[in-house]
Amino acid sequence: MTATTTTHATEARRARFYYTFARTQDAIDDSLALRYRVFVQEMGARASLAGNGLEADGMDGFCLHLLVRDARDGRTVASTRILTHEAAIAAGGFYSASEFDLDAVLACRGRFLEIGRTCVDAAYRRSPAMPVLWAGIADLIRADRYDHLIGCASIDLREGLACAHAIYRQIWARQPADPDRCVRPLMALPPANAPLDRAVCLPPLIKAYLRVGACVGGPPCHDPDFNVADVFMHLDLNRLTPRYARRFLGKPLSEGRRAATRLSA
Repeated sequence: MTATTTTHATEARRARFYYTFARTQDAIDDSLALRYRVFVQEMGARASLAGNGLEADGMDGFCLHLLVRDARDGRTVASTRILTHEAAIAAGGFYSASEFDLDAVLACRGRFLEIGRTCVDAAYRRSPAMPVLWAGIADLIRADRYDHLIGCASIDLREGLACAHAIYRQIWARQPADPDRCVRPLMALPPANAPLDRAVCLPPLIKAYLRVGACVGGPPCHDPDFNVADVFMHLDLNRLTPRYARRFLGKPLSEGRRAATRLSA
């Protein structure tokens, strides 16, 4: 199955960068190639289906692929994959469920949207590429009226376990999930051998999640194949304050959000 878009295949141009949803296999391969450069070549991931310079897994065929391109040459500089509520049912569940027990979160009413494999080309990490990517996600949420945005945000373990634990403690103290919405990692992050004696910098994707009002779901999951600690993030769009709604969606949420059933595989 190859995900395609129809009504959501719009482009948002912001100066030098714009986003677009992949409509062809070549466009999807642009995203997979960027993922290969970032996750495999740069970070040393052992991706099971990596080959021919592409990083892929079995979920990709169910996902929408959102790309940010440089308007000067069309180069793909950032990307993420998006699993809709209905596609997750077809796929047998969300990717996050392979790392966390999501029962408490999926018991929430409404439709879910999951993002994953988010990455930015190393040469563009100080550019507006990430805000343009989030603009594309926000436009899709508005168009199809999703209730929850979820996903795993990674902490690079090349900085060490102590750094990962320190980052988690900082973000948990800042925006923890409600007790009845916490998740449990299926593979807990090993403890650090020694405490960290320096300040930590939050990964850009985690900062972006926190900036739009997402909560930290609980302790991170260890992903040895990608050498990262994954943190589950949950943005309940029905609970957004007007400030966060304007920041993420560009305008307050409408009061009459469509009711929906919980996910059932």
